[in-house]
Amino acid sequence: MKLSTIIITFLIIATVYAGAYIEYFHARSESDDIKLEWQTGEENNLQKFIIERKTPQGSYSEIAAVNPKGNNSYYTYTDQNVYKTNDMIFVYRLKILDNNNLASYSSDVSVSHSVSSVYKRTWGSIKAMFR
Repeated sequence: MKLSTIIITFLIIATVYAGAYIEYFHARSESDDIKLEWQTGEENNLQKFIIERKTPQGSYSEIAAVNPKGNNSYYTYTDQNVYKTNDMIFVYRLKILDNNNLASYSSDVSVSHSVSSVYKRTWGSIKAMFR
């Protein structure tokens, strides 16, 4: 009984230190970019969100930082620096940093990136100019 009380207390403390309650976190391929969206509930003692990206075989790297807006906020970020190729899978997560520099992480979201045929034709024409 004591162990379960300790675990529940730890989870409550971890949630408070996280700085934000994430209602959802989604990613989708949109045109030639990947669009990330998330919604928060309560934001408390929150310094910033750090967006991290990786490929399934790679390790996470920081790609952007987003300042908090306050409780019950909607956020979007468009990743325009993804590889412009089809059938590439990217994995994203949010690093939630509080004012005490304690970090927690959202769950991972994966997206299969599909590049439009217009982009491929345009990029192919640009590359051909420099051959």
